[in-house]
Amino acid sequence: MPATAATIATPGRRNEDHFAIGPNWAFVLDGATAPSGVDSGCAHDVVWLVRQLGGALADLLTTSDAPLADVLAESIDRARAAHADTCDLNNPNSPSSTATLLRLREQAEYLVLADSPLVLDVDGEVRPIVDDRIDRLPSYTRDAVAGLRNSPDGFWVASTDPEAAQHAVTGTTAPFRRAALLTDGASRYVDHFGFADWAGLLDLLDDRGPSALLAEVRNAETTATPPRRAKFHDDATVVHWVTDAG
Repeated sequence: MPATAATIATPGRRNEDHFAIGPNWAFVLDGATAPSGVDSGCAHDVVWLVRQLGGALADLLTTSDAPLADVLAESIDRARAAHADTCDLNNPNSPSSTATLLRLREQAEYLVLADSPLVLDVDGEVRPIVDDRIDRLPSYTRDAVAGLRNSPDGFWVASTDPEAAQHAVTGTTAPFRRAALLTDGASRYVDHFGFADWAGLLDLLDDRGPSALLAEVRNAETTATPPRRAKFHDDATVVHWVTDAG
């Protein structure tokens, strides 16, 4: 499995992204930075959550043939169990994360939960797999977002409710030739700065690799308008996976 990856933290902060690559799978997680002054009800930070989720996902993707939504649900449940005795898991501001999973067997299987897109090149057709529900909320005040999180009228993230996994964007395709799993700090190369389309992003990864993509994004963050409703800088992660399909 010829896959490469890169990740960079927001300057001066711990990296709240997480990724892993296995024999026939890969995933990226993007932990949601806790708003200043908000009580999460949790003794743990977002970095702890993404590492708990990441460890569970890596174990299950290696050992289980279950559908990806079930793999993610079990991973959320394991993370939940790890702090159920110490934290208020009913708090709407509990630490949370996006999740993007890709597994290749006879077909390619994918799952995208929240705003960490997946880009696939299947038989020469480049297609982004995007969960854009967070871009269509009726309000973006702190209280409104908390109330809409993991709600049918809002958006879904990996946090304390395993049911969220069943609301992810999922599907299967023929085996892909190229794929990119991106946190939104990396996908802004296309969806905010507009330096290329998704095919161009894959071409850049082919030619120069994941670290070059992240360097381009970080440079743009110092000179361009920051993304709407997003941080000036953000953690950024990309997994670039190339196969011999097609």
